[in-house]
Amino acid sequence: MRTLLLSSLFLFVSVQADAVDLTAMDKTARGFSNIKTVQVAHKGKLVWSKAYNKANIDAVANIKSASKSLMSAIVGMAIERGVIKGVEQSVVSILADQFPGDPDPRLSDITIGHLLSMQAGLERTSGRYYGRWVSSDNWVKEALSRPFVEAVGGNMQYSTGSTHILSAIIMRQSGQHTYQLANRWFKGSGVRIQSWEVDPQGIPMGGNQVGMTPASLLAFGELYRRGGVTEKGRRIFSKDWIEKSWQPKTQSRFHRGKYGYGWFIQTFAGVQGYYGWGYGGQMIYVLPELDLTVAITSNEYLPSGKTGYRDLLHDMVSQNIVPAIQSEM
Repeated sequence: MRTLLLSSLFLFVSVQADAVDLTAMDKTARGFSNIKTVQVAHKGKLVWSKAYNKANIDAVANIKSASKSLMSAIVGMAIERGVIKGVEQSVVSILADQFPGDPDPRLSDITIGHLLSMQAGLERTSGRYYGRWVSSDNWVKEALSRPFVEAVGGNMQYSTGSTHILSAIIMRQSGQHTYQLANRWFKGSGVRIQSWEVDPQGIPMGGNQVGMTPASLLAFGELYRRGGVTEKGRRIFSKDWIEKSWQPKTQSRFHRGKYGYGWFIQTFAGVQGYYGWGYGGQMIYVLPELDLTVAITSNEYLPSGKTGYRDLLHDMVSQNIVPAIQSEM
């Protein structure tokens, strides 16, 4: 144990020695009782890595709905590898057997793109509807049986069921487990899924309950920041997919963030940024203009939206991290 502690201390001190002064950020982070880890990469170099509130920097974290950004990447890789045809492919062409017995004709209009952007139009399976959904005996059928509350392609209905259907599509078309397929495709990128909850049919939950280390979450953001290539230059997915994912398609009714394919979009201190957000404050931020990636993990059992904690993390990025990076450029 003593050796481990000394090793972790050495890592932190060596990171602090970088020219970027993140003292103000550290002070802010120390004021959050629910924050666990913060990692910051600038120009491909780790410039901050620290655990707070007695957390372990190397422990696997449940990234909660930041998994939706991960699922978007997996769909992009599946399209580029010919597993699925593209964002315009209809859900009915793949999962017709999962539709209700007397399906609403609008179900035939839903595409993979609509699921990615949360514009399927179906009643949500998140928030107050989540418990009923995950207690059902078939999550895919349950999600596709929800009534329409918006037009297909209309206003955003944030729903984990939509991304779960994407996981089912990947498995149906590939004949392989989404979990294992993703880790094979991400190989060499530093991104690795350690655990992933499955539904009663064994399908990994498309937009929740993924376990990753903070370093792996940071590597995921860095993969996007580098345009889809690994640190050694091997392409994992195309820059074109990133651009499509970061193009605003809709906007959340709960906050001002616009939404693309699994990513929220907004500016931080005037700098264009993109982020994945999971319950409790599991965050991955990518600001390509500054060559900046930030990964944050937090207590997964405490809300972050209603409490304002998510917005405080946004403020920490805007007020502490962005200025520190800009001062070194």
